[in-house]
Amino acid sequence: MTVRIGVLALQGDVREHRHALEAAGAATATVRTEADLAAVDGIVIPGGESTTMSRLLGVFDLFDPLRDALAAGLPAYGSCAGMILLASEVLDTRPDARCLGAIDMTVRRNAFGRQVDSFETDLAVTGVDGDPVRAVFIRAPWVERVGEGVEVLARVPAEAGATAGTVVAVQQGVTMATSFHPEVTGDLRIHRRFVDMVRRR
Repeated sequence: MTVRIGVLALQGDVREHRHALEAAGAATATVRTEADLAAVDGIVIPGGESTTMSRLLGVFDLFDPLRDALAAGLPAYGSCAGMILLASEVLDTRPDARCLGAIDMTVRRNAFGRQVDSFETDLAVTGVDGDPVRAVFIRAPWVERVGEGVEVLARVPAEAGATAGTVVAVQQGVTMATSFHPEVTGDLRIHRRFVDMVRRR
């Protein structure tokens, strides 16, 4: 069964996520309006600048429709800034920034540092078979708290030093989020996992 997955197209890595989703077997569309949102089976919230995306959701009158669709069970996947937007609480962000509350977690924005502190590492991710996932972290958040019903899918490995054990991938119901950017590596397994989740839904 072919599913239609939207990518929130207000800012961020839209093209890269669409390419990965299509390679993983989904049809894709951009989402900029409430009508666009109503026409998809799932949504990806890409990496980018979370405070800008939060503001643009308001400008495009999409914040409340998206929050309501997520609460009603629309499957979603967020990477980096997308993780921040999906959280129920965000630390170190602007006072006017809003989040969608789709995952019961506390996320710290830019937790790993600035652009110059970007790094890559290999992660074991629950539900992803085969070799470890090569994860790219770019001004990435991390998860400081998860609520009941939130499954931790990946943590930074021991060899990463001071940040070892930090939670960087989670899932609650049909909503998944990662601190890292699988859309930039050519490894489709995270996107396949999400496409399969949408199909099951």
